Amino acid sequence: MKKLLNLMIKQWLGYSIAITALLTAIVMDMFNPYYIGQIIDRVVSNGEMRYLRTALTALAIITISRAVLGYIKEYGIDVSSSKVILNLRKILFDHIQKLSFSFFDENNTGELMSRMKEDTENILNAICFGIMLFLEQSIYFIMAAVILFTINWKLALISLVTMPLIEFLVFKLEKQIGITYDKISDQRAVLNTTAQQNIAGVRLVKALAREKYEIEKFLKQNEENYKINFEQARISAKYNPPIEFLSNVVLVLVISFGGYFVIGGDMSLGTLVAFSNYIFMLIWPMRMLGWLTSVIAQCFASIKKIESIFNEEPVIKSRENPQKPDDGDLKGHIVFDDVSFEFAGVPILKNINIDAKPGSTIALMGMTGAGKSSLINLIGRYYDCSEGHVYFDGIDVRDMELSLLRKNVSTVMQDTFLFSDTIEENIRFGAGEISDEEFMAAARDAMVDEFVSQMPEGYGTIIGERGIGLSGGQKQRISIARALVRKTGVLIMDDSTSALDMETEYAIQKALERRKGTTRFIIAHRISAVKNADEILYFEDGRIVERGTHSELLRLRGRYYDTYCEQYRDYAQTLDKEVV
Repeated sequence: MKKLLNLMIKQWLGYSIAITALLTAIVMDMFNPYYIGQIIDRVVSNGEMRYLRTALTALAIITISRAVLGYIKEYGIDVSSSKVILNLRKILFDHIQKLSFSFFDENNTGELMSRMKEDTENILNAICFGIMLFLEQSIYFIMAAVILFTINWKLALISLVTMPLIEFLVFKLEKQIGITYDKISDQRAVLNTTAQQNIAGVRLVKALAREKYEIEKFLKQNEENYKINFEQARISAKYNPPIEFLSNVVLVLVISFGGYFVIGGDMSLGTLVAFSNYIFMLIWPMRMLGWLTSVIAQCFASIKKIESIFNEEPVIKSRENPQKPDDGDLKGHIVFDDVSFEFAGVPILKNINIDAKPGSTIALMGMTGAGKSSLINLIGRYYDCSEGHVYFDGIDVRDMELSLLRKNVSTVMQDTFLFSDTIEENIRFGAGEISDEEFMAAARDAMVDEFVSQMPEGYGTIIGERGIGLSGGQKQRISIARALVRKTGVLIMDDSTSALDMETEYAIQKALERRKGTTRFIIAHRISAVKNADEILYFEDGRIVERGTHSELLRLRGRYYDTYCEQYRDYAQTLDKEVV
C-alpha cells in the first residue's frame, strides 16, 4: 500500500489538475437545480420572461463548462493512473527479478502472472473509477446536504432518516465481499496456472491422449471459480437491492413532505423542484455505494496479494563491502571445503570437498537425485550451502558481489529454455554486446552453424515458444552456444549433451578443450561425455563415493566401472583394453 501511495504522490500534478477540474464541475453543477427552481418560480409562476434568457444562458454555460471540465478530469485521471500502474508493474517485475531461486521453487508461473496482470488491473480500475468516483460522490453528498439544510432543515432531516441503515448495510457488504475477493484472486491464479500448464504442454497431452483428463481438470478449477464468483454475486444481490430501496424511500419522503410544505405555504414549488434535484445528488452516491464497495474491496484484495510479493526478500544477495579479486580478474579456481547443503530441511549434500584448478575439467556422475545439480547450483550462489565454504579464486562466494560472481559463471541448464525469438538473439542473450566473430566462434564450437546454415532465414529464423520446431539436440546446441559467447572463467554443463549423437558430442568436447583457461563442471550420464575429465566424481545420496580419472575408476571396479560395463557391454574388447 505504501509503494502504491508513493507512486500516486509522484503523479501529484496530474491528480491535482483532475481533482481541481472535478471540484469546479461539482460547484457548477450545484447551480443547476437553483436555476431550474428559479425558472419555475419566476418564469412559469410569475411570468418574468426576461429572467428566462438569463437562466438559460447560465445553464448553457454550466453545461458546456461541465463537459470541458469532465474531459480534463477524465484525461488527468486516466493518464496519471496509467503511469502509476506502469511504474507499479515495473517495480513489481524488478522485485521479482531480484528474488532467489527458492522463491520460484514455491511460487508457480500462473500465480505470478495473475499478480502482474489481473491484480494490477484491479488496482487501476479502483484508482481510475472507484476511488475518484467515491471522492466525486462524497463531495456531491456533502455539498448537497449543506444546501438542503440551507433550503429547509426539516425536509433535509427527513431525507437523511435512512442514512444510518444504508451505512450499516454497506459496512456488512464491504466486510463479506472483501473476503470473497481474496478467494477469487487465489482461485483465478490457480485457474491461470492450470490453463497455462496445459497450453505449454499441449503436445505432451496429445501425445499421451490425455485431453479428456486435462479437460476435466480445467473444468474442475473453472467450476470452483464459478462457485466463488457466484458467492460474490449472491452477496451483492443480498445487500444492493435494500440499499437501492432505502435510497428510493428518501425520494418518496421528500416528495410527500415537500408537497405538504408547498400546500401549507412554507415552500414554493420551484424550491421543492430544486430540493428534489439536490436530493438526487444524495441518492445517487448511495446507489453507487454497492458497486464502489465491490471495486474497492477487489482493489484491496489485489493490493494484499501484491504486497505479499513485495514482502518477500531475496535469500541470496550481495553483502555490504563485498570482496573482489586482487587483480580484478577471476581465474576460475573453485574449491568446495567440507560443504553440506539441505533444502526444506532435507539433507542434499554431505561433506563435499573438491579442488578444481583453473582450466581443469571436473565431471559429476551418479543416479538421478544424487545431488549433482545441487552442487553446481552452489557455485553461482543460486543457493547457499548449509555448512562449509565454496571458494572462487580464494574468495568465499558469499562474500563476493553477486553480479560479479554470476557474470563469471556460464551455465547450460538441464532444462533447456529458449525464447520465442530468432536463433541469433537466443545465443546473444548470454552476453549482450559481442562481435560477429565472437558470435560465430561460439556457434561453430557448439555445432549450431551446422544446422542453421541449412535454414532459409539462417540465424534470423524465429523459433517457437521454448524452442518449438527444433529437435532436442538442436536446442541443446543453441543453449551451449549461449553459454560459450560469455567467455567466463567457469563453464557448467548440466546434462547438456544428452540429446546429442556421439559424433556431435565428441566434436563439441574437442571444441571445449581448445578453450584454454575455462574451468568446466560437467554433469553427464554417458561415459563418453566424462572420460577425458581431469577428475570424475561419482555421487550417491549426496556424497562422493568415488573419485579419480577414467582409468583410475575403472581399475577401482566400483560404481563407475559398473556404469561403464553397462554402457559398453557390447564392446568386450574395449573393456579389456581399458581396464588394465
